[in-house]
Amino acid sequence: MKVVIQRVTEASVTIHKIKVATINQGLLILVGIVNQDTQEDIDWLVRKITNLRIFNDENGVMNKSLLDTNGNVLVVSQFTLHASTKKGNRPSYIKAAKADVAIPLYEKFVKTLENEIGKKVQTGEFGADMKVALLNDGPITIIIDSKNKE
Repeated sequence: MKVVIQRVTEASVTIHKIKVATINQGLLILVGIVNQDTQEDIDWLVRKITNLRIFNDENGVMNKSLLDTNGNVLVVSQFTLHASTKKGNRPSYIKAAKADVAIPLYEKFVKTLENEIGKKVQTGEFGADMKVALLNDGPITIIIDSKNKE
């Protein structure tokens, strides 16, 4: 499971000109899933994400976590995170899990995140053509891959 985490002052998802999700201060999380992902990947990522100290403290130092700040979260499925650009100019998405595997894992990721932060997580719609708007705060953008725990 691969995620791109962006600290935002606001973010939203629009589908067919209808805004379906919106948050203020918090994290926009793009998530890509592969067939090998499990609940173990989800649990590890959720702990890592919620405890990352990427929010400013009273001295302007990134010393607070999502849990410390009671920030909001917007999760968007993003199969293109697993694009392979090794050969040619057209990316291959063969590594990305198909919907029958990805949707249940995506839903478990959202539910686990909600349980960890103690509030509702906003989401896009799996497989939809989404327009994602954000105001990146910092900018702070972090990429984490549960298969490459650096």
